[in-house]
Amino acid sequence: MRNYNITVNGQVYQVAVEEVAAGSYVAPAAPVQPAAPVQPVAPAQPAVPVQPVAAPAPAAAPTGSQGATKVNAPMPGKILDIKANVGDTVKKGTVLVILEAMKMENEIVAPNDGVVASINVAKNQTVEPGEIIATLN
Repeated sequence: MRNYNITVNGQVYQVAVEEVAAGSYVAPAAPVQPAAPVQPVAPAQPAVPVQPVAAPAPAAAPTGSQGATKVNAPMPGKILDIKANVGDTVKKGTVLVILEAMKMENEIVAPNDGVVASINVAKNQTVEPGEIIATLN
């Protein structure tokens, strides 16, 4: 026999459940009032609020050639917004695009200082892991 507290429309009911053999029939019991009022338990709150974490940018390639630093998608998702334009000068950590993955918005950032050489995605485009999102010089 297992005991459970069940809340229906704000009313808490104490229920006992017993397993019976297959093919058996047990007549329903008459309702029983709990001996003491049962107080609902508040749902546990997380100790620390969960914040989206910026996805780490891939390691930089050697500089000097056109589009020398490639910024890749770290996971599959959809491009929600493009924050940088070709020709923009960016610093390490500047948000280039917003990638939605598993209902979370991830900031894809510049791995180093540079100039945006290309943006290889469009808003609402789906990307796969490793796909080149942008290049920097």
